[in-house]
Amino acid sequence: MPKFSEQQAEEKLNRDAKAVTEYDLKKVVDKREEIEEKFKSNGSLGRFVADLKLLFSIIQDYLKGEYRKVPFWTIAAIVAALLYVLNPFDLIPDFIPGVGFVDDALIIGACLALIEKDLQIYKDWKN
Repeated sequence: MPKFSEQQAEEKLNRDAKAVTEYDLKKVVDKREEIEEKFKSNGSLGRFVADLKLLFSIIQDYLKGEYRKVPFWTIAAIVAALLYVLNPFDLIPDFIPGVGFVDDALIIGACLALIEKDLQIYKDWKN
């Protein structure tokens, strides 16, 4: 089974974020329920449920044009991370018991670390 490090997760996220389009933003929003279910039904991702709500909130506010004080790269990183979680056949396939979501959790963790400053500014704006 391939190992996946935090550094590899960050590198993958950086590469994938560069390819994100506005279509991908809409796709993630359309697949929200499916993504939320993965977070709720899995221990590795379960710790990020509250963060997930915030990530969807910033994407939706960005799409509606209500919040644009964020670099598109930040939005793209969020979308890339969520698309990675959505893909059941990523580096470690989701159907492998016990470890299938470890890479997904690493990607989400890397995303949150990379966008921490922008996310805090958004939270302050939202409140």
